[in-house]
Amino acid sequence: MTSEFQPPYVPLSDVHGALKTTGFALLSAASVGEWLAASPADLAALHTGWNQLPPDAYLKDGGRYRRRRHSCFVVEAGAVQQVSHRAHWQPLEYNALHGGMQRWFEPMEPATVALPVWQRLLARLGDAASALRGAQPWSVEAHVFRIDTTDGIGRPTPEGAHRDGVDLVAVFMVDRHAIKGGESRVFEANGPSGQRFTLREPWSLLLLDDARVIHESTPIQPLETDALGWRDTLVVTYRQGAFQGA
Repeated sequence: MTSEFQPPYVPLSDVHGALKTTGFALLSAASVGEWLAASPADLAALHTGWNQLPPDAYLKDGGRYRRRRHSCFVVEAGAVQQVSHRAHWQPLEYNALHGGMQRWFEPMEPATVALPVWQRLLARLGDAASALRGAQPWSVEAHVFRIDTTDGIGRPTPEGAHRDGVDLVAVFMVDRHAIKGGESRVFEANGPSGQRFTLREPWSLLLLDDARVIHESTPIQPLETDALGWRDTLVVTYRQGAFQGA
């Protein structure tokens, strides 16, 4: 494990090369805005989709700290199509805590999905997946998360360090409010190397080659004992072939 705590951002022009070379790439918020042709107002409009998130009713640790929505899409050659709502499913091989469960989360709000910036976001990530694995249709799952400190501590990845069983994982840091912790950790799946850093910039982005690395985020705590804090993220996965559990 290196001692690098500041996010090792790469230039936008190097994102595909970094993914192929190291298995992950980090983009600053400025680079993400340029990549998506998105203004701060565009991204603020997208963030409103985090304001009405239902509780996650499937947490096996009994926690109340996670709220989320989930929707599925197919992305091919820049075209984005939302598909019928389906359960989120992972095998135990990839999620020892919640694998094997048909988890039916509420879908993303239609107003969020209809935003032009949302369509561009999915298309650009499709470009990254195709640069990594070759151009093809992509089965895409989008997860809108809020982890809060209702229980005194919130766990972004209660399953621990893991892979998702897909090809590309995108983790957008959307917002941090009155918290400490939430460090991102990325490790080689078949080796000793890794990095740790804390994403703080709203709309900075971590891209992961899921075949080559495993990842996790450490728990969050409130900055003050009587204050509620939260961490908003958007996780989008791209998988060649069918959706998991199809």
